[in-house]
Amino acid sequence: MVSYTSTMLIPFHYVSYTSTMLIPFPLTPFQHLAVVKLLLRAHADINQPTNDLSCPLYAAVDCGHTDIVELLVQKGAEVNGTHTASCWTCLHQAAYKGHSDIVRILVGVCRLEVFDDHMITPLFVAAQYGQKHCLQILADAGANVNAQASDLATPLLIASQEGHEGCVEILLDHNANPNLSCSDNWPQLPIHAAAEFGHNTVLAKLIAVTDRVCDRGEGELSPLYSAVKNNHRHCVDLLLRAGFSPDAQDCSSLFSSDTTSPLAYTLALKCTSSQPFSDSARLLVAAGATLTRREWLYILAMCKSDVLQYVLQQRKQQSNSPLSPEELRGLVCEALDMVCHASYWLPTLLQAGLEPSLLLQQPYTLGKADSEVLNYFLQFVNWSTLSNPLKDILLHRKEITWRPHHECVPSLSHLCRLRVREELGSVVLMQTDVVRQLPLPPPLQTYLQFRDIPPPSHATTVSQRGFPQRL
Repeated sequence: MVSYTSTMLIPFHYVSYTSTMLIPFPLTPFQHLAVVKLLLRAHADINQPTNDLSCPLYAAVDCGHTDIVELLVQKGAEVNGTHTASCWTCLHQAAYKGHSDIVRILVGVCRLEVFDDHMITPLFVAAQYGQKHCLQILADAGANVNAQASDLATPLLIASQEGHEGCVEILLDHNANPNLSCSDNWPQLPIHAAAEFGHNTVLAKLIAVTDRVCDRGEGELSPLYSAVKNNHRHCVDLLLRAGFSPDAQDCSSLFSSDTTSPLAYTLALKCTSSQPFSDSARLLVAAGATLTRREWLYILAMCKSDVLQYVLQQRKQQSNSPLSPEELRGLVCEALDMVCHASYWLPTLLQAGLEPSLLLQQPYTLGKADSEVLNYFLQFVNWSTLSNPLKDILLHRKEITWRPHHECVPSLSHLCRLRVREELGSVVLMQTDVVRQLPLPPPLQTYLQFRDIPPPSHATTVSQRGFPQRL
């Protein structure tokens, strides 16, 4: 008569499990094997299942008893059955546990392409858990290295996501496809997983084999988006050095409106953090990322003059013209929409050579600027020659919200420096050494560059300003 426990374990199962189980007389591995042989001679059911779907072979595989596994296989144990609620086979479990000797036995008798309830194969399991020796055996035996799970994930994707460099190498050596799309929702590739989770060495291997259509191709997604998502600066740097465009492609049709560029995306992600201008953003700007209105929106809303100075300085280093005409237009448009924060950005822009007349295209500058900011700005223009509509705005504000600090008629010295700026150009005057080369005393050189004008205080506190909402 066969004796069962409450979980339907019979003696066969006990000896298939490890000798450390709480049984009265623990057995050594050699004694386990001897008892199994004895039970087999007594005609014990070699495939007897338990209530939890296990069987003697699965128990031996789980505990790594190679000799017992080999014996049971030789005696005809069922090797392809499923033994868990998620439909794992003995080969799945051996790959998961990293029992390479057992995997080597099973690949000779098992179906290699067996699937669990998520269409995951044993090779996928080995790649997921970094069991590179098991993976090597499975791949050498001919298991499909491109077998996709129900969500289209591939072994290469999961190994890249988990940072298993050795597994990635094995898969690539066995012709795993790095360009096989791994999602129905967006064009996900293994390179995206490596970049998103910050696995630099894996990313470097995938850069070399991934089709560059993902860099700027329409309907694709640059891995730079994945790298900046979690501010993996080393991955961002690696991709940029490998030639990936800092502008990538507009992915707003795939994701949110913030994904018009990697820079816009990282600025949107970090806009409410204590350090809104991340290392990734600095790398993108230094690499020449284009600045559209969306990028300026977040940069100006930070109310951090040092960030704006960094951006402008990088542009100055990259070319003779700090900003392209398109970038300049975008900057002015956003600046005019953020006059309430002008004390943070106006001094920086004017000292960087922004032509003040550009800020007079709309009445907002004069109509809504803080009184101190307005006085600062007017010292960069000839306020006596403003258009009548602008003078009317000043007159109205003078009665209510503005205390002018200057006379009605500008001084001759001020008119002279305005003339010098007109001749040289605002950028040349403010950003080059031309003035320093003039035979003039240093105080006069400082005056010509408007550096005698003290900047306005920051009337708006951090707690008051807030950041723009993500669209």
